[in-house]
Amino acid sequence: MEHIAARRIGTTALSVTELGFGAAPIGGFRATITEAEAQALLETAWQGGVRFFDTSPFYGYGRSELRLGHFLRQYPREEFIISTKIGRVMHAKQPGEEAPADLRSNGLPGFIPTFDYSYDGVMRSLEQSCQRLGISRMDILLVHDIDFWTIQDRELLDQRFRTLMDGGYRALDELRRAGVIGAIGCGLNEADICLRFAKAGDFDCMLLAGRYTLLEQGALDEFLPYAEAHNVSVIIGGPYNSGILAADVPDHATHDYKAAPRHLIEKARRIAAVCQRHRLPLAAAALQFPLAHPAVVSVIPGALSAHEVQQNLSHLRQPIPAALWQELRAEGLLAPKAPLPGA
Repeated sequence: MEHIAARRIGTTALSVTELGFGAAPIGGFRATITEAEAQALLETAWQGGVRFFDTSPFYGYGRSELRLGHFLRQYPREEFIISTKIGRVMHAKQPGEEAPADLRSNGLPGFIPTFDYSYDGVMRSLEQSCQRLGISRMDILLVHDIDFWTIQDRELLDQRFRTLMDGGYRALDELRRAGVIGAIGCGLNEADICLRFAKAGDFDCMLLAGRYTLLEQGALDEFLPYAEAHNVSVIIGGPYNSGILAADVPDHATHDYKAAPRHLIEKARRIAAVCQRHRLPLAAAALQFPLAHPAVVSVIPGALSAHEVQQNLSHLRQPIPAALWQELRAEGLLAPKAPLPGA
């Protein structure tokens, strides 16, 4: 069994492995994954040393939590760290109830999510998650999807922010002080909203998806310096930017789970060319780059198969010479302020 180094979450007693497991894909939204396949890829991650697992009620409308809990219950509770999220409460579809128009396909059938960032909503969401996972204590509880990328409406975003800070945040803080959860944070898609939350409450960590990567480093402007100065640990989701940094960069490469714009394809290809000159996988550089920032504690790529999990493990351990990072910076492909691995 392999070992992966761990880093501490804020000022808490929790430490997470530098490579975590993003459990969104096993929820089934992106592809159909059988129960056996889901357990096999989780076993591959465990044998590779991964001990940090991130999930959400939203991932497959409960399926991700069910599958993850089934796997983890065979191991002692103290051997792993798990994070899940609040913001959507699940309910069973009632006879005659119309399913929402935006209900995603391939989720757990018969269950419908409802946004709820209130005090009671947080309590119900955590109770449901613990039941699906089969555990009584949550390590990290994250506020999910109060960002413009998800909501696409500034007024509604501000409304949900106020609801959370006026009600849901009180529940999170009470649960943390009671020891029911070990840390609180947010799981978001935008650095500016991470900063807004970090300034509004006493959060231990932020899970930022796709906004501090080898391709884009806008989080360096304000959020990451603030996080470092205030002991807010950062977990990086989507280190491959939904696929554009995963391997070769084809014309149909995706970014933010849709067709990538031409300027990002061209930039990604320039980065890939530097990696090719050093005979190194683009994905290895993408996975390791965020970990150089002192505020970052873990990267949590998803995987659709045990093979992809094995690739992530290999990319984490791939030796990368300092010359590669220096060349990327010399060509203007990395922000001048971005910390470089090994520096």
